[in-house]
Amino acid sequence: MTKINLKEKLSLFSDHWSPKVIAEMNDYQFKLVKIQGDFVWHHHDDTDEVFIVIEGTMKIEFENETVELNEGDMYVVPKGVEHKPYAEEECMVMLVEPRGVVNTGNTEGDLTAYNDVWI
Repeated sequence: MTKINLKEKLSLFSDHWSPKVIAEMNDYQFKLVKIQGDFVWHHHDDTDEVFIVIEGTMKIEFENETVELNEGDMYVVPKGVEHKPYAEEECMVMLVEPRGVVNTGNTEGDLTAYNDVWI
């Protein structure tokens, strides 16, 4: 049981689109990620995905709409829903998802990150 400071953890890395685990609760992981630019279209077959914006602004593009998230906003993407996150400027985000979830879901490529990387 240790207190976790989000800003301190965010200062420990600079790479984009590579989530870092900071805590676990039951089978769920809390991950911090810095995002900038475009991600890939993807979905997660078996789980919802939670985005909590800590700092900055991001957008999540869907087939028929785009949702803008600002500092303090949270959004749950339902499982199976195709989406593409992006941010024009660097944005700091917390993800909450089950252990073992791959960041690019059903799509593998250059932005697929190593899983279960702790900071």
